[in-house]
Amino acid sequence: MMQFTETLPSPPLHQAPKPCQNFTPMNPNQTHRTRPWPGFPAPNKALGTFGDANCMEQLLVRCANAIESNDATLSQQILWVLNNIAPSDGDSNQRLTCGFLRALVARAAKTGTCTMLTAALSNSNITIQTHKFSIIELASFVDLTPWHRFGFTAANAAILEAIEGHSSVHIIDLSLTHCMQIPTLIDAMAGKSDGPPLVKLTIAGATEDVPPMLDLSYDELGVKLVNFARSRNIILEFNVIPSTSLDGFSSLIEHLKIQTLVHGNETNEALIINCHMMLHYIPEEITTTTTTTPFSFEDSTPRSLFLKQIRSLNPTLVVLVDEDADFTSNNLVCRLRSAFNYLWIPYDIVDTFLPKGSKQRQWYEADIGWKIENVIAQEGSHRIERLEPRGRWVQRMRNTGFRGVGYGEDIVSEVKGMLDEHAAGWGLKKEEDDLVLTWKGHNVVFATAWVPT
Repeated sequence: MMQFTETLPSPPLHQAPKPCQNFTPMNPNQTHRTRPWPGFPAPNKALGTFGDANCMEQLLVRCANAIESNDATLSQQILWVLNNIAPSDGDSNQRLTCGFLRALVARAAKTGTCTMLTAALSNSNITIQTHKFSIIELASFVDLTPWHRFGFTAANAAILEAIEGHSSVHIIDLSLTHCMQIPTLIDAMAGKSDGPPLVKLTIAGATEDVPPMLDLSYDELGVKLVNFARSRNIILEFNVIPSTSLDGFSSLIEHLKIQTLVHGNETNEALIINCHMMLHYIPEEITTTTTTTPFSFEDSTPRSLFLKQIRSLNPTLVVLVDEDADFTSNNLVCRLRSAFNYLWIPYDIVDTFLPKGSKQRQWYEADIGWKIENVIAQEGSHRIERLEPRGRWVQRMRNTGFRGVGYGEDIVSEVKGMLDEHAAGWGLKKEEDDLVLTWKGHNVVFATAWVPT
């Protein structure tokens, strides 16, 4: 396990959006203009204010509005400014802004707003090169921060408690990280005093290419997992069901229903539904643009339908881990603000544990850039990054017939021990029955555990 204990000076934390300070846009041939561009604030001499995160956010918002209103002139002018103040190798705020610049360029190119964008902003390198990981690379990638390890640790501890007394366990693993959680769980099962159970592992063979991506097939991955389990004296049955989040994993659900009809409750088998950062890929869109309006969760929405189907299987335990942000709005500016004020976190984090120019840093930030582009540049079925905050998922689970079981002190201590292996800045807090991972006090990832009511 890699450890990162060096404490670096903390950059200013992001705050609620403020109005952008007044400034004068510049071009290569002029240092000042007597008239501001249409839509810009009044002039200000200090170009240095462009480095402020709040000002960058306001520029991005103005640019998004210009693109949506088909104002090609204003769009290109703001994009030019952003291209000059947000280099891809700058500080964390500049790299964050550069990611949104690329996404806005991609969106404008798709809509035909700015016909000369590609040539005018050729230095912005709008193509995102994501990496396909080997198993070893992905394991190391996941171990770099608690971003995924937090959910693994909390979920595995809850699963071990839930399967006590069962002779076999069937795990439905809906995980973004291609079963990277499973080896640690197998190790823990192998150490149980009452002997390891028979483990059945079923995963969805998704058709979407969502980072992080793996460079081998799930069949090959299954062979490696089966061999690893055998080395720990555990029998593992591995099964892949071709299924997609776009239809709520309907093929997987049908497979599980058939298995239930065939086998019934003949065996003392625990059914575990492990959802790690995958459910937000099930389509869902919130039409309201305010945070004060109560949300209604109709039974016909894809996410509610999925949870109802899961509830009908009467699982022993459902674990739901996801990122604590809201990318569901159908309004571009709302999504941009929400994403900007959440995705600064991974850019800030990367400065604490990966050197500038390293391959791993490039891979890490390419995956973040992919997420930004999906949130900003894509619409319809192509926009699959639709995060929902913890509170909304909690309400969904309760409405579907689940109750939270919470995490005991032993699990909390185990999670805290894992966090101690990483750089300063990470924290843990409890919100009702749930655990929330924080970075410098800001919510990052939540972990919840549920049983049928």
